[in-house]
Amino acid sequence: MLTVRKAQDRGQANFGWLDSHHTFSFGSYYDPQHMGFSALRVINDDVVKPGAGFDTHGHKDMEIISYVLEGSIEHKDSEGNIQTLPAGEFQLMSAGRGIYHSEYNASAGQDLRFLQIWIQPNVFGNKPGYQQKDFGKQNGLTPIATPNGEKGTLQIKQDASLYQLILQPGQQIDFEVTNGRNIYLHQVSGKLTVGNTELEAGDGAKVEQLTKISMANDKQEPVTALLFDLP
Repeated sequence: MLTVRKAQDRGQANFGWLDSHHTFSFGSYYDPQHMGFSALRVINDDVVKPGAGFDTHGHKDMEIISYVLEGSIEHKDSEGNIQTLPAGEFQLMSAGRGIYHSEYNASAGQDLRFLQIWIQPNVFGNKPGYQQKDFGKQNGLTPIATPNGEKGTLQIKQDASLYQLILQPGQQIDFEVTNGRNIYLHQVSGKLTVGNTELEAGDGAKVEQLTKISMANDKQEPVTALLFDLP
């Protein structure tokens, strides 16, 4: 079964310096029908004005992934990590028993756009951790985060995996679903055909009780999406 959440149906918060679209309930946006999916709790599509950002604030027991689409993030946290996260890179911050951090648009003239993703962990109270990597733009499914950090992936504290999907015009790919797993798709750019359903940028889709997902790009421009394999 495929359940689509259209981009225009997401929650929205606009503070001037920040324009954010929420796939699931977050902050002042509350919808009891959209509280998360399996261990996936947050997907926020954030656009931050030049020089603006999130002042120092705390997190606890959450796996927080940032994926930069445009611009770059200046990151600083209480564990001593001071990093710049440019477009195309992924960051995984494991909040563990508690961490404080700030995130700012590193540019004085260009908007920052990034996806902020929260996944609930399956272990709690651990030492906070920080990981960052550029996985490139290979066609097909590229593993980004896995429970064991295998093959150079980011190691996430949950029985969950995140994949980057890139398809060129005319390409297609199948994903075999392990019995009992839940899959979530978030469309980043382009138009992706999943079975008989078309996903556009910003759309999301819950995939339940299927053994295989067929994904295709039958348009004239590349497609980028994120695929979450969840417990």
